[in-house]
Amino acid sequence: MLDEQDQGTRIGVGVALGVVLLLIVGLLGWLTMRGGHKAPATALAQAVKAAPAAAVQVPTASVAPAAGEAFVDAPLAGTVAGTLYFAVGKAELPADAAAAIAAIKREATAAPGKKLVLSGFHDASGDPAKNAELAKNRAKAVRAALQADGIAPERIALRKPESTTGDGSSQAARRVEVRLAD
Repeated sequence: MLDEQDQGTRIGVGVALGVVLLLIVGLLGWLTMRGGHKAPATALAQAVKAAPAAAVQVPTASVAPAAGEAFVDAPLAGTVAGTLYFAVGKAELPADAAAAIAAIKREATAAPGKKLVLSGFHDASGDPAKNAELAKNRAKAVRAALQADGIAPERIALRKPESTTGDGSSQAARRVEVRLAD
């Protein structure tokens, strides 16, 4: 009789362990699909190690422009007229924006035939679609400030948002670059 109880106990423990194992595997699968499990992409990790001081560009989720709004989809070109750095998760202009906007306006005034191309950047952490939207909103905030400061809207173009490691700092990933381009 004790052998039958031991056999039953072993089966019960085996079934319980099997259920727990299935739950763990299911939870890990769910986290992986939801993006909660952040395994680094091998190619990206190797690129970052190979060139730590260089900007590593990572393709981002496609961000559909609003009605009547077009994005430039071309490589970064032209000279940097200014850069604005944003707070984590914020699209509001930083406190030092007025000085940066004034400097960009001086550069734009000195090159009247050039277009101002605004590039919003974000880091690779978190939801890529939300990050791309945030980078786009940051670029729009800079565009609004430039227009309010007298830059003609037809001289300003927005580039598609990009994910980047910048110079390795998280601040460099939360920036909007303004370039003078042909």
